Parts: sequence; structure tokens; C-alpha cells
Amino acid sequence: MAKARSVFLCADCGGTTAKWEGRCPHCGAWNTLQESRETPAAASHRFAPLAASAPVRRLADIEAREHTRNPTGIEEFDRVLGGGLVAGAVVLIGGDPGIGKSTLLLQALASLSARGPVLYVTGEESAEQVALRAQRLGVVGDAVDLLAEIRLEQITGALIERRPEVAVIDSIQTLYSAELTAAPGSVSQVRECAAQLTRVAKQTGVTLILIGHVTKDGALAGPRVLEHIVDTVLYFEGDTHSSFRLVRAIKNRFGAVNELGVFAMTDRGLKGVNNPSALFLAGHARDVAGSCVMATQEGTRPLLVEVQALVDTAHVPNPRRLSVGLESSRLAMLLAVLHRHAGVATYDQDVFVNAVGGVRIMEPAADLAVALAILSSMRDQALPAGLLAFGEIGLAGEIRPAPRGQERLREAAKLGFAQAVVPRANMPRQPIDGLQVRPIDRVEDILDVLR
Repeated sequence: MAKARSVFLCADCGGTTAKWEGRCPHCGAWNTLQESRETPAAASHRFAPLAASAPVRRLADIEAREHTRNPTGIEEFDRVLGGGLVAGAVVLIGGDPGIGKSTLLLQALASLSARGPVLYVTGEESAEQVALRAQRLGVVGDAVDLLAEIRLEQITGALIERRPEVAVIDSIQTLYSAELTAAPGSVSQVRECAAQLTRVAKQTGVTLILIGHVTKDGALAGPRVLEHIVDTVLYFEGDTHSSFRLVRAIKNRFGAVNELGVFAMTDRGLKGVNNPSALFLAGHARDVAGSCVMATQEGTRPLLVEVQALVDTAHVPNPRRLSVGLESSRLAMLLAVLHRHAGVATYDQDVFVNAVGGVRIMEPAADLAVALAILSSMRDQALPAGLLAFGEIGLAGEIRPAPRGQERLREAAKLGFAQAVVPRANMPRQPIDGLQVRPIDRVEDILDVLR
């Protein structure tokens, strides 16, 4: 017979600990631990009913099959998801307030409702407010089920009972579990609610889409584990004052990461942009100095983006270095490389660099286009018409190749560009009709482009 021992039970969450503490290690409540002299029975964990046990199996014996995709009916949204939604997957989507998260998902649910049951759970708005938005967007909600609830237990019960194919939670920061005493939106509540909903999605096969708030720094609010436990993480980008929105995949277990979807906000909701390269290319009435077009790769899609630079005489002891849409630290490095290897001095100049259209370019292949734009602005001399460039510049002054250079060049030829300045390793094996490709090896060679 097991010997009775003294344990301490939390009056709030029911957690046990071997010794008394002032604060419960499970829920964080103070002065809630009470001593019990009885041998505690093996209490069922709150995750136990949802965790299906499975025997140990060899990897070679497991049959691997492709996941069936459920298209949302919005082409750009499907592109970011990797082709559509997957049964049992959990998608987390975040963005600034008012950028269009709820609008996009309401449109997607209306399209998905024609093929199966869907559920929209709202914790921030009343049912009447959601219906008013649907009416304003012209969304047909005859087959869209709506639940205005913030209690986790009620939401999980509705998911298990109704078994919708797709469910949207708007938002995860508004939910709370009765198992915890913390306020909605706290770290413990967000972690608990997300974990419980993920378990329900995996058990029932419901595709779950969670809307998450973001902090002032643009990161998803709540614990970092929130992004780890979900299958896909999407971020809304773009200026809320602009009519264009970008949706980027940061994590995707069922598709490519860094995939980009481009939308235009209209009075009827978000509409996909079929030719986003034209969106990021500003139309100039004549050739201007300080502008260079680059070919960037966002996931599986090549995009042409205009990079603008402005170099002006500094009127303060410390010249300014400002970069919008590109890495600021990389701009300082490029200016040092231009000075060391090409003799281009900017120590007494203010340098401003901007990526047109609000797009963020994080890949190093933008170095060559940025350098050409800076040189063009310094000399007040426009680059040749119909020219684009891409390539990485190393600290030794070498021009390094960019991945998937052939796709970038084909996208440029499709949009009518006539010249391309690329690293020698990115030279196409076969000539591309209408596009003259010029290879360069060193950063000094870019000076010849402006001659």
C-alpha cells in the first residue's frame, strides 16, 4: 500500500506541489496552496481527453500521403497558404489594427461555406457588428455560422459538437479559460487557449484560423510559444493609409515560407492583385536620377520593385543614414564597401533609401540595385532606360549570385525590360528574347554602368 504523504493543492487551478510555496507554480496565484495528508489520486490532466495515444511505429512503416487542399476562393490567400487550407491545421494571422484581417477571413469563410460548414467566433465584436460588416462588403452569409463567445470551454464544445470544416477565432487574445484566474490576453491565458484549441483541431480535423494582436513593434502579442505550436504564421504588412496590403508567410508546415500575397483594399473588401510587379514600379514621366529597379524573390514568386535613393549634402556633423523597406545596417555596410573598393565617398552626405510600394526587402540580392541608385543620385545621372539589377555585394567587393536568377530575368523580360545587370554566375545559359544581360564581377564595375 502506498504510503500517505503530504502534498499541497492549489485552490484555484488544482495543481499539486510537494512543498508549500507562497505562489502556485502552475497558475501563479498567491496564497492558494493548501496541505492535504491524503495520497493524491492520479488526476486526469486537462489535456488528457484531447491527446490521442499512439503506439511506437517505425518511420518506414508509416504511409506518407499528400494533404488535401481546401481552396479558400481567394487566389492570393491560397498562394500564401501553399495552395489552400489543410484539414486539422492551425493558422495564426497577425497585423496592425484595421489592416483587414477580419475582412479577409470573413470573405474566405463566405466562399468556403459553399462547400462545407464553417464557423466564425467573434470575441471583439457583437453578432450585429459582424453582420453589418458582411452586409457592407456584400458577403453572402447564408451558410456562415456565427458565435459571439469568449469562454474557451464553450468554444471547444461548439467545435467538437458541430465539427465545421473551417473555424475562425477573432481573436485569440480575447479568450479566457475557467481553469485560470488570469485576465484575458495575459500570457497564461493566451498560451492555454491556443494549446487547447490546437489539440481540438488535431483531434477533430477542423481547420482553425486564429487572429492575433500585435505589439507596437509589430510582433505577435503573447508568448513566443504561440507561434511554435501553430502550423502556419501569416503577417499583414503595408501602411494602413494605403489601399494595398501584403500578406507574408513567416512559417508554414504545408508550404513555402516567405510567400507573399498582394491585395488591394476596396469598398467591397480585399481583392487580389494579379500583377504585383506593376504595383511596385512607379511610373515616371521621364528618366530620373536615384532610381533603380531590382528583381526580388518572394517565396516562389519573382517581383520587380523600384528602389529609390537620395544623396544630399549633410548639414549636421553626423550624416544621416535612413532606410525604409530595406535593412538599415546593410545600408551602412554598402556605403563602406563603395568607399573602400570603388572610391565613392559619402562621409559628408545624407543617404536615404526607400523601396516603393511599402514592400519589405530582406534578401541581400538588393545590394546591387541599392548601390546603383546611390551612385545615380550622387552623380544626378539617370540610369539607362529599361534597366534592372540584382546581386549581393560582399565585403571584399565581389558580386555574389542570387538564388533563382533565371526566374527573375524571365519576369523582367515579361514586363518589357531591355537590360539587366547581374552577377556573372547568374548569366542565363540560353539567351532571353528582348533582354540584354550584362555580367559584372566586382563592385568597381558598376561605375561603368553610368558611363
